Amino acid sequence: MEIQENIINKVANSGLITLNLEDFYHKGERVLYDIKDNLFHGLMLREKDFRAFIKEHDWAQYQGKNVGIICSADAIVPTWAYMLLANKLQPVANEVVFGDLATLDAVMFTKALAKINPQDYADERVVVKGCGDIDIPVSAYVEVTNLLTPVVKSIMFGEPCSTVPVYKRKD
Repeated sequence: MEIQENIINKVANSGLITLNLEDFYHKGERVLYDIKDNLFHGLMLREKDFRAFIKEHDWAQYQGKNVGIICSADAIVPTWAYMLLANKLQPVANEVVFGDLATLDAVMFTKALAKINPQDYADERVVVKGCGDIDIPVSAYVEVTNLLTPVVKSIMFGEPCSTVPVYKRKD
């Protein structure tokens, strides 16, 4: 006698929408520009020297890259110096921020997630995928939760087969 079993994929039939934040990750190279390399004796920024550097530096090397601008030295750097760097990087780089690589990723995710239309998830049950190949900043999970909470039925974290409830609308 042959026994036939029908295997039912309960996850596929659950009506859950999986949102993978890795899909919002910009794959471009991330680099830091450390203004400490422009400091005179590692202590101060001299305007004349810095403006000469700005004029002569090959900015094309940052083409399409994501750049964080920092100063790792304990020095006073005038705000205009960061503005000059941003002005030169902006036309060539994909993204320019003041901060380290973690700040750069957080800003990039915030901008990418801002393109989500929350109404696309209205009255849905959403699982925000919790693990993958890319380190997703916690700020991205907070941002997507802020975006979706007003419109969804529920938000869960993890994988469709094993989730942690985050939010459930009271009907």
